[in-house]
Amino acid sequence: MAKVHPNAVAPADPAAATTTTSSRAPQEETPAAVLLTVWRKSLLFNCHGFTVFDAKGDLAFRVDCYASARRRAEVVLMDVAGKPLLTVRRKRLISSLLAEHWVIYDGDGTASKPLLSVRRHASLRSSSSSKTLAYVTPLGSAAAEDSYVVEGSYGRRACAVRDARGDAVVAEVRRKESVGDDVFRLVADPRLGAPLAMGLVIALDEMFRGGGGSARSLLRRTWSA
Repeated sequence: MAKVHPNAVAPADPAAATTTTSSRAPQEETPAAVLLTVWRKSLLFNCHGFTVFDAKGDLAFRVDCYASARRRAEVVLMDVAGKPLLTVRRKRLISSLLAEHWVIYDGDGTASKPLLSVRRHASLRSSSSSKTLAYVTPLGSAAAEDSYVVEGSYGRRACAVRDARGDAVVAEVRRKESVGDDVFRLVADPRLGAPLAMGLVIALDEMFRGGGGSARSLLRRTWSA
């Protein structure tokens, strides 16, 4: 099997890179984006989920689901030790029959407040020009201007999470060459963070996995997938 985890990219000229770093003032340095490799497979037997590696090839996150996709009401993102980091839970409302709706909670979601609402873009019209997949809205004390739009194609592993103004990309799903659709790259900007970026990937995967629902069947031709 091809190598799943990403390779660390070395500078073309290490000496030049050292000079640039040392000459830059500390206050000018900005955190770099986090590069993850996402494998749509649990390492546990008879489980569905994800295995996520960091840029060094070390295990970063895991998702292990025993429930089938049709019965799944929530998905838990865990760290390497199995501690719940985020809970992605389906929001069942009559008004969201067409626009599938998931909410991301901190930790195991039992006593924590919700962090983000992820609502699938729904349209009864087939429009190839529309690239909007979902809308992400902050909940609780987060500012309303921190909302995001997901654009592109999750099915083709080519989509981006942009701020509402479209000025900045805070997360991006990219294809990983010569591996297949079950392994792809996730680039997370520090403004969003790697756990929340992965939480959005989980929500998108639940929304656009294909088949098994009236909303999915009705809107199949409107997907960017």
